[in-house]
Amino acid sequence: MTYTLDLNPDELLTTTRTVRKRLDLERAVPLEVVKECIEIALQAPSGSNRQTWHWVVITDAEKRAAVGEYYRRAVEKYLEGPGAAGKLYADDPVRGPIQRRIGDGVAYLGERMGQVPVLVIPCLQAAKLSAGNQSGLWGSILPSAWSYMLAARARGLGTAWTTLHLTYEQEVQELLGLPEDIRQTVLIPTAYSIGTDFKPAPRQPLDDVLHIDGW
Repeated sequence: MTYTLDLNPDELLTTTRTVRKRLDLERAVPLEVVKECIEIALQAPSGSNRQTWHWVVITDAEKRAAVGEYYRRAVEKYLEGPGAAGKLYADDPVRGPIQRRIGDGVAYLGERMGQVPVLVIPCLQAAKLSAGNQSGLWGSILPSAWSYMLAARARGLGTAWTTLHLTYEQEVQELLGLPEDIRQTVLIPTAYSIGTDFKPAPRQPLDDVLHIDGW
């Protein structure tokens, strides 16, 4: 295994951030390192231990550029909408500036997604989506995606959790030749980070969100 950062478990969990502006677009990422991260991700839980996951790793320059263009279009639509990060909590003196920085980061990555050295799409095999509670379905792949990001962080890689490309899910599916029963989840750009000094992000106070034995 290739470790580059000396982080204890709490540090790893609290400093694995969504990285946008600090992705190194010039430095190649060895495929073996990506495979190591996925090997670790495969230890995550899945419903009934079905392990119906598949991982699409995109390194080809033309395909990365094509996915990046779909992502750019999706970001453009997102930033125009009222729910865009840069517009949320606009009047809040504390959260407003943070959200605007996030909005700037989203726009930055939107223009550069196709230049990121490796794009990773964790997928789930599901012939049809149930009409009711789908938590068990998506809960069988999303923890694995997060484990991938943690493993990447431990190796000096930066990643970002984004689903905006799903605006063009069918187009990306056709581009990558994915079977009809393969469901895309998140798009995880993967590159070495420019610096590794990430810190815990501001969050709501625990007492504001904690409910014990009832609401």
